[in-house]
Amino acid sequence: MLISAAITGVFLVTMPVVPLVGGAPVVAAIASVVSALGIIAERATVAAVRRRPRRPAPTAVKVIVFGAGSAGTQLVHRLIGQHGALYRPVALLDDDPGKRRLSICGVPVRGGRERIAEVAAETGATVMVIAIAGGRGDGRLIRELVTASEAAGLVAKVIPTVGELVSGSAPIDGVRDPRITHLLGREQIRLDLSSVAAHFAGRRILVTGAGGSIGSELCRQLHRLGPASLVMLDRDESALHAVQLALHGRALLDSDETVLADIRDAPRMREVFAHARPEIVFHAAALKHLPLLERYPAEALKTNALGTLNVLEAAAAHGVRSFVNVSTDKAADPVSVLGTSKRITERLTAHMAGLEQGTWVSVRFGNVLGSRGSFLGSLSAQIAAGGPVTVTHPQVARYFMTATEAVQLVLQAVAVGRSGEVLVLDMGEQIRIADLARRMVAAASSRVEIVFTGLRPGEKLTEDLLGTGEADDRPRHPLVRQVPVPPLEPAEVTGLSGLTEADQVRATLARIAAAGSIPSPLSAPPADSATAPGPVVPGLPALPGSTEVGR
Repeated sequence: MLISAAITGVFLVTMPVVPLVGGAPVVAAIASVVSALGIIAERATVAAVRRRPRRPAPTAVKVIVFGAGSAGTQLVHRLIGQHGALYRPVALLDDDPGKRRLSICGVPVRGGRERIAEVAAETGATVMVIAIAGGRGDGRLIRELVTASEAAGLVAKVIPTVGELVSGSAPIDGVRDPRITHLLGREQIRLDLSSVAAHFAGRRILVTGAGGSIGSELCRQLHRLGPASLVMLDRDESALHAVQLALHGRALLDSDETVLADIRDAPRMREVFAHARPEIVFHAAALKHLPLLERYPAEALKTNALGTLNVLEAAAAHGVRSFVNVSTDKAADPVSVLGTSKRITERLTAHMAGLEQGTWVSVRFGNVLGSRGSFLGSLSAQIAAGGPVTVTHPQVARYFMTATEAVQLVLQAVAVGRSGEVLVLDMGEQIRIADLARRMVAAASSRVEIVFTGLRPGEKLTEDLLGTGEADDRPRHPLVRQVPVPPLEPAEVTGLSGLTEADQVRATLARIAAAGSIPSPLSAPPADSATAPGPVVPGLPALPGSTEVGR
């Protein structure tokens, strides 16, 4: 703009045909100033026109915008100046007392979060948009605001993340429902994988259960790190097809990288390891559905316990130097067949650590969001069918993590873990399942009933990350606990192969899992826990036997 005005002045000075009364320099200077002022006025007028309040859509929803910072200011400007906008800001809220007297495009800041319900009643707003662009450390705040919004009868929405705004993949007014990851109550954990990348580049790697949720994500991450070979083993041929397609965009299943095999078959495991000769093994193959394993405990014995032993022995016989066994938080003070069978895998891995060189560790984590067969998929299907949505107990709560977090921990285990340990990721607070169910059905187009069915056999009201007597020791990473595990002689497991009677299998698995550990007060029959009030878990108040949620 100023350059344009200067050029105008120079032009007037050098034009001989123009009479310049009072001297060329003076007139040129005046002309330059006038030109600059004209351009400023023009641009100010255009900006004012663009920012003037536009008529919202006839069906525009009244919203409260939480956050009077940069993101909230931009959002209000966009919504106020957008013709036919779907949302109409009627109030701003912010916890910063210094912003209480602000007004953005005529929309006032009317207090902090303590006034959510009051401002909603006064303005008639039905939605609260959380204008925090997903910065570091905002996970807990977003979860708290979502809970407060729901308690006030408001539907919570969020704006895109900082990354999406910077990349241009989403506009500031791209308001949407909170993602399930917003409700973790913590930021997603990012472990430094650059420091461990060298452990995998140029190495021969084998992944069992490669077609599962964790196994397939492991394969995707490892593929990017440039291993010399990546062998993907699974007994599900369709799952192998899917993971190869994801890696290469083609899936002819005609190469040695896909291996169809069952870990229950010991001779087949030895054959696979003899051919692939892996240096690193990630053992993710397992049966994981708690209710089914309670009904058919012998299947957990054959796959989770004996199958893992087959993989461990084949790995030891063929020179594997790093072995990572994928476990579960249900192995801490286990009361279910799933938990006891996975605790046994931790102890078998620890036994091998005492015999072999290298690193032999287990990794323990909670429910993985979006994994195949997870409760989120079940809830979504129930909501789509019109309900009812079933939850076992109003107070049942679980730890959650994303597949990315789970895989990062598994990869870190190769570098961070000390042989014989189980690594446990700090996953923040447990989240009540009833709260998540209510949030998911809140956006349903019709009323959806939530029905509480009671705890199932082997199911805890809340989970544990550490068992009784296990210390919270984090010597190498502030977010990763490292816990020694008592070893288990393989003979104690191989002698069980002939067991078939369900009660006998359950009792035997529980006895072996508990050996070497301090007795747990949580080992009472699970039926008793169904009537326990449970611990105080952050979230909405406990609900009665059933309720209807919707709009």
